[in-house]
Amino acid sequence: MPLAEMAQSSTFPEVVELNVGGQVYVTRFETLTAVPRSLLWTKFTQYTPADLPKDSKGRFFFDRDGFLFRYILDYLRDSELFLPEFFKERKRLQREADFFQLPELSRRLAPEEVELTSPVTSSSSSDRPLRSPGGNSGYITIGYRGTYTIGRDIQADAKFRRVARITVCGKISLAKEVFGETLNESRDPDRPPDKYTARYYLKYNFLEQAFDRLAETGFHMVACNSTGTCSYGSNDPSEDKLWTSYTEYVFCR
Repeated sequence: MPLAEMAQSSTFPEVVELNVGGQVYVTRFETLTAVPRSLLWTKFTQYTPADLPKDSKGRFFFDRDGFLFRYILDYLRDSELFLPEFFKERKRLQREADFFQLPELSRRLAPEEVELTSPVTSSSSSDRPLRSPGGNSGYITIGYRGTYTIGRDIQADAKFRRVARITVCGKISLAKEVFGETLNESRDPDRPPDKYTARYYLKYNFLEQAFDRLAETGFHMVACNSTGTCSYGSNDPSEDKLWTSYTEYVFCR
């Protein structure tokens, strides 16, 4: 190997590309080494680029939670912890902080001590979480396509079929905050959290379950619409009508 290539392979570039659990991040070498004796500091100061695992495109690979790594990177940049309201991944983020050997961040993520109060005060405050209507506002649209049949005799009961898929449209960070691991991202992978998508869908088929998750995180429905089409499977007059409908529910926080 020529000396020039050998020298290049023994040092890291000023701008480093990472693949963390399938999510791509681009940051400065100084950011990754901002906290001495952390795992990233060790990897990028005590090893050479050839020592670290890489993906097929040459990006340094870490098999960790790619979505939560954004908060790890924010902390390395500013030494501050800023989490969105209604953030439900605090314990998992603390686990990531422990893995990356960031004790101060892990300490900040530890559960806060709860002051003992009377049963009446405790129940009134715990049953209703504090919410800020203006914090992290945004829209999420839930959509689903369903089919059902109605016989020629309109008095007959409609025969509903199972909802095939519940789609999620909106800002990626909001969608992941609300639905977490129940969100299927296979149709639109590697999208940055600040972008928008209309291709996510849920891993379950119950609308009420999706509505519960949205309500728990402070969203409320502001609009809905539905369209439907009717067709016959054949010219047989005794055959049932087949209706196909698409419905969207718009939620806001």
